[in-house]
Amino acid sequence: MNLNIMISPLFSQLLIPFLVAMFLAINMGGSGTAPAFSAAYGANIIRKGLIPGLFGIMVFLGAILAGKGTATTVGKGLLDPEMMSFTVVSIILFSVAIALLIANLFGIPQSTSQATVMAVTAAAIYFHAFNSDKLLFEIIPTWFILPIISFFLSLFIGKYIYNPIRRRGYTVSKKVNESPILKYLIIIMSLYVAFSIGANNVANASGPIASMIINELNIVDIDKNFILIMILATLIIAPSFGIGSSLFGHKIVKKTGKEIVLFGKVEAIIIAFISASLLLIASITKGIPTSLVQLNVAAILGIGVAKLGFKNIFRKTEVNQFFVMWIIAPIIAFGLCLLLLYFANKLELL
Repeated sequence: MNLNIMISPLFSQLLIPFLVAMFLAINMGGSGTAPAFSAAYGANIIRKGLIPGLFGIMVFLGAILAGKGTATTVGKGLLDPEMMSFTVVSIILFSVAIALLIANLFGIPQSTSQATVMAVTAAAIYFHAFNSDKLLFEIIPTWFILPIISFFLSLFIGKYIYNPIRRRGYTVSKKVNESPILKYLIIIMSLYVAFSIGANNVANASGPIASMIINELNIVDIDKNFILIMILATLIIAPSFGIGSSLFGHKIVKKTGKEIVLFGKVEAIIIAFISASLLLIASITKGIPTSLVQLNVAAILGIGVAKLGFKNIFRKTEVNQFFVMWIIAPIIAFGLCLLLLYFANKLELL
């Protein structure tokens, strides 16, 4: 009887952050569908109805098998886990979810990781516990360096490998383009991208949730129990990515896959492999939450520039919309988190 009385309030407190995390995961699923399947969709390899299921499965596997590093960074690296109360975590995740929802409604693929990091940073600044070294010398440089690498790798391959092959007529050869091997390879690359999303982006929700559970349950050995609790949180949160893909994915996939530049099948493989590999490297080696969306679009632009030139690509309205929203959404997450923490403190909820 007494145990039930104790568990009930705690369950009610934990339920709200989990619901917010699932809402965030739905928005992340919508935004993340584009870098996973826009290349394959743009090359007319896969039907849109198959995308949400495949995306959800691979995100789940990526989170479970390779998501430890980024979950640790988001959950413990930027803000002391002892400050991750259910109110603070709810505010952080809600702020990120609203920023991503706005981007999804505009059909712009957005960086979940950047919005999350800025929301957690806002909380750290509010509590005077800002870890500037981690943010300024590890995370932010990665945000700038990796998209540049993605762009120039794609541009180099497009200009010096793909274009010569195309001039010889291989890429327009019906025999080559209709090859089942090429089609299967593109699908494999799309699944690879979704796996990389799971390794990096699921941590944006599961990391803070894991720290919150440890904090609320007064678990002493944080390092020993963090990974186990993170996995349990992932089991609940990861499936919501597939739901978000169903709700928002088609509009965003269409914009990135069809409206920036039309893809051939070989180009689709190049884009998927470069963006997924760079994100997976960041996830496994350093546990840096970074933007697969930006890596993917950078690779798309690299191929586009190789085909059409700088001016023709960067004059496109869709490209300008991407850059504007990439700046606005993290600012929204940061500002909203600060504002909600202020009001929560005034209401004595912290």
